[in-house]
Amino acid sequence: MMGNWWKIFQMQPLGRRVALGLRSGSQESWVLCWVCHRPYLCGTVKMKHCYYNESVGFFYNNSRKELTSYWRTKDVLVVALGLTVSVIVLLTNLLVISAIIINRRFHYPIYYLLGNLAAADLFAGIAYMFLMFHTGPRTAGLSLKTWFVRQSLLDTSLTASVVNLLAIAVERHQTVFTMQLHSSMSNQRVVILIICIWVTALLLGLIPSYGWHCLCDLGNCSRMAPLYSRSYLTFWALSNLVIFLIMVVVYTHIFVYVKRKMTRMSKHTSFHPRYKETMINLIKTVIIILSAFVICWTPGQVLLLLDGLACESCNVLAVEKYVLLLAEINSLINAIVYSYRDNEMRSTFRKILCFICYRNPKYSPASVKSNVTKRRILSQNGHSTMDSSL
Repeated sequence: MMGNWWKIFQMQPLGRRVALGLRSGSQESWVLCWVCHRPYLCGTVKMKHCYYNESVGFFYNNSRKELTSYWRTKDVLVVALGLTVSVIVLLTNLLVISAIIINRRFHYPIYYLLGNLAAADLFAGIAYMFLMFHTGPRTAGLSLKTWFVRQSLLDTSLTASVVNLLAIAVERHQTVFTMQLHSSMSNQRVVILIICIWVTALLLGLIPSYGWHCLCDLGNCSRMAPLYSRSYLTFWALSNLVIFLIMVVVYTHIFVYVKRKMTRMSKHTSFHPRYKETMINLIKTVIIILSAFVICWTPGQVLLLLDGLACESCNVLAVEKYVLLLAEINSLINAIVYSYRDNEMRSTFRKILCFICYRNPKYSPASVKSNVTKRRILSQNGHSTMDSSL
């Protein structure tokens, strides 16, 4: 027993000495005690054994998650659909960022937050594209480091997108209740808020790579993410669900306030149709926001929570790829809801995409001058030329 199987470390220099012997390949450690320089076995203690040198396949087998060595029809369809969605997400969000940079009318806090949301969704598209190039049969050949990079990119981008949505909800709540088109938040505060959003996203995305994993605790490994700890998935899902709940409360409050305000003001003859139209557009936007967020995010968060809580009867692996794709689609919907419903934003998009068309005779200097004159008349009558339904 004390031959080649043991490594004895002397821990006390005098008569009473205790040493720890580790048997190779075992998770159990035998404590050897010396009393009067005579060794005897005095007990065993459990030692954690970490599997940093194992392959990704080892952890997938441990979690009973299937790894294929060939491309199945389902894998090809998921990758093809995922890459298509990623490309669309990249293009649409690049368009939003370009419009905000080009048009000086968008140099306000809400549009800075929209630009940051577009940047987060752009990052989500890149992360999802990286996943598509490292999934299916290629998963088995990934190193542990590459696997953690793949997951961290997704977690960071999706978290940044969700936290941005919350920041926009709070900003809209402030402006609606103060009857302003834009908040009075300074540019410095907006920059600080954006930095806080990304720091939060990075922390939540990188925590598993720096310790909150199951490489040293195989019994706590997730089924959906076999290298992640179930406790981390529970924490991440609950955090996102709390943010979702706060968003629901904020937007519900906006919806109720706008509806009551519109009902009261409609009784007055001075109630301008333009203001009523803006209020109706705002209510429509709120409904679309809540519906899109519920449809795209709730299934994935519930699935993560069930996996984190070790639900044995829940077949979470059957739909995991589809709920992840659904969450990625939300990055596309964000650009549509928060940007394309703004008339000024749509006009800027047309100038970016169809700048050649402006050489067409129908865009003659006379028509442009007429449009400018019309805008000036509206401005002089006290009506804003920027119709924001955000």
